[in-house]
Amino acid sequence: MDILAFRLYAPLASWGDVAVGGHRPSQNYPGRSAVLGLLAAALGFRRDEEARLGAMSDAFGVAVAVYGSGALLRDYHTAQVPSASDLKKRPHRTRSDELAIPKAELNTILSTRDYRTDALSVVLVWAKAEPPISLDALREALLRPHYVLYLGRKSCPPAMPLQPRIVHAESLLEALQQADFKPIEGLRDANRLQRLAWEGEQWSRELPGAMVFSAPRKDDPVSRARW
Repeated sequence: MDILAFRLYAPLASWGDVAVGGHRPSQNYPGRSAVLGLLAAALGFRRDEEARLGAMSDAFGVAVAVYGSGALLRDYHTAQVPSASDLKKRPHRTRSDELAIPKAELNTILSTRDYRTDALSVVLVWAKAEPPISLDALREALLRPHYVLYLGRKSCPPAMPLQPRIVHAESLLEALQQADFKPIEGLRDANRLQRLAWEGEQWSRELPGAMVFSAPRKDDPVSRARW
C-alpha cells in the first residue's frame, strides 16, 4: 500500500476540541479534520466547497504518530465587543466596523485558548477508495501549498518543512520506518514514538502485545452550511 507521510512541528499548535463557553481547549495531537483541512488548504480548496471536501474526506484514511505532544500553554484573552442589539442596527464587515461605537457602549468578553508547545508528529495518509486526488498530487501540494498552512490557528505556522514523501508499506509502523524522518536536535524527549493513533480497525492487528484502546473523537469534518 502506498502511504503519504509528512511531519508537523511548530513552537505553538492548537488542535481543537469540543468548546463550551469561553474555554477553547486543544487535543494533544492533530485529528482527522485538522489533517484533511491542512491538505485541502494546500490544494487550494475553499471552505465552502463542500462537495470537494466531502469527496476528499471519504477517500482518505488518516493516522498520526505522536513523537512529542508538547506542554500545555493556556492563553488568557480579553476582547471588546458590541452588544448583539448594536450589531443588528448597523452593517459590519470588519472588526473596525464592529467597534465603531462609543467606547462606553462596548462590552468585554473573557476566554482562554489552549496551545501545545513544541509538539511533533508524523501524519500518515492512505487511499480508502478511488481518490479524487492522487497521493502524488497531495505531496506536490504540501511542497507548494496554495494557501498558507498553519497548525490549528493562523498564529501557528509550521516551523520547519513538512518533508512529504510517499512510501510503500503494509503497516503503519513499517511506513514510519520507511519514511525515515531524521531526529530534530534540541527537542527533548520528542524524537521517540509515544503514541500511534488511527481510525477504524484496519491496523489494530499489527501491534500484538501493545496496549490498544478505542476512544470516540469528534473530529470528522462535517458541513459548514449550518455555522
